[in-house]
Amino acid sequence: MDLTYEKISPAFYFTGYSATMKNLRLYTLFALIVFSVNCCVGNKDKTTGKNSLSEFKKISDDSLLTLVQYRTFQYFWDGAEPNSGMARERFHVDGIYTENDMNVVTSGGSGFGLMAILVGVERDFITRDEAVTRFSRIIEFLKHADRFHGAWPHWIYGETGKAKPFSPKDNGADIVETAYLMQGLLAVRQYFINGSEREKLLASEIEKLWKEVEWTWFTKGGENVLYWHWSPNYRWEMNFAVKGYNECLILYILAASSPTYPIRPAVYHEGWARSGAISTHSSKYGYSLALKHNDAEDYGGPLFWAHYSYLGLDPRFLKDKYADYWQENKNQTLINWKWCMQNPKKFAGYSEDCWGLSASYSMKGYAAHAPGETNDLGVITPSAALSSFPYTPEQSMNAMKHFYYNLGNKIWGEYGFYDAFSDQNNWYPQRYLAIDQGPVVIMIENYRTGLLWNLFMSSEDIQNGLKLLGFIAD
Repeated sequence: MDLTYEKISPAFYFTGYSATMKNLRLYTLFALIVFSVNCCVGNKDKTTGKNSLSEFKKISDDSLLTLVQYRTFQYFWDGAEPNSGMARERFHVDGIYTENDMNVVTSGGSGFGLMAILVGVERDFITRDEAVTRFSRIIEFLKHADRFHGAWPHWIYGETGKAKPFSPKDNGADIVETAYLMQGLLAVRQYFINGSEREKLLASEIEKLWKEVEWTWFTKGGENVLYWHWSPNYRWEMNFAVKGYNECLILYILAASSPTYPIRPAVYHEGWARSGAISTHSSKYGYSLALKHNDAEDYGGPLFWAHYSYLGLDPRFLKDKYADYWQENKNQTLINWKWCMQNPKKFAGYSEDCWGLSASYSMKGYAAHAPGETNDLGVITPSAALSSFPYTPEQSMNAMKHFYYNLGNKIWGEYGFYDAFSDQNNWYPQRYLAIDQGPVVIMIENYRTGLLWNLFMSSEDIQNGLKLLGFIAD
């Protein structure tokens, strides 16, 4: 059965696998963990501190998928901030944090982490009870952390729950990051909603948080658009209206789906869709885009635009009057792959198997890498190709094998592949970002089983919101 294209009933995930399949998977996982520890971490060059390339021995493609998921999942499990249980914004192997922010957590990245932990349960990386304990700690933290009209800030101090300003005037609500967090929370709610009494209590606590987000507040008094930021000190001075197309579609879906503060359809159609100006007809390498990707030189934006909103929101059968979102995301990914394969800027290392331009670290800080003369800086972001498995399974598998077998001694670490690298600049930083790690685990699982898509889409609230905005999601 090709799970990339065929939906599965959400009930499949609640009934579980047979004991035989569980035992087989546990045995496979145990073997992979032993392999990972003995071969990929334990044999480092004492001079460089890097793994020996000869130790990255061949395993089956299926086993490699599981290994990458397992190691990346650990960013959100063993690597979580200890007090809150939330995802650290970043982790630097060298321990150098110029802003002293090792224990600053990210609301959006934690939403991705919640979904990654669900994958951990289904893949037997952890037990269901362990997950409930961790989720309960996270929910308790979120209940008492700084919130503004029900929305969380972008960054939060994990020890205290107080907001860390993302920029001078961005010290309050971040409704986009809140949407990413809520996407994960709703997937968790759906997973446990019919479980034990303890699990039902967890689901009910999530329900309260969901109902408390005042999505309509972010229309700034009733305008037909949502605004990204609100500050208790600076109010609406950031004045950033969220208009498409970029990574923020999930914001409008959730805002329309709210049972307590739903936006009007006009907010979506006049704001996000720019009264129809979101539509375009562009084509590169024979792949067409129906949406105008903001500032993207007609090649499509950075690949996280095809990931963040679609970790739970299932694009396979998602359409409205502006686009077929499966085709849009697939074509954007193929354009990205083709650009790297043709390599018009002649960067070292780019090839049909070494590709993926997305927002990540770069030699000069965080940058939104994308095809085109302006935004391609010679930096490959492994998450870009690996989180695209549902759209480009063959190209993504080839990239995974290249990253692991050919570059593993440079870019593979405790929590999977490092955030970014550049062969052109001989630049291989040992650093991770939560917002890039999470989609790897989640989208590989969506490719393999459809787990998070089926959970999120099983919400009656989400189905109501999609209908309100005129989506078809058969």
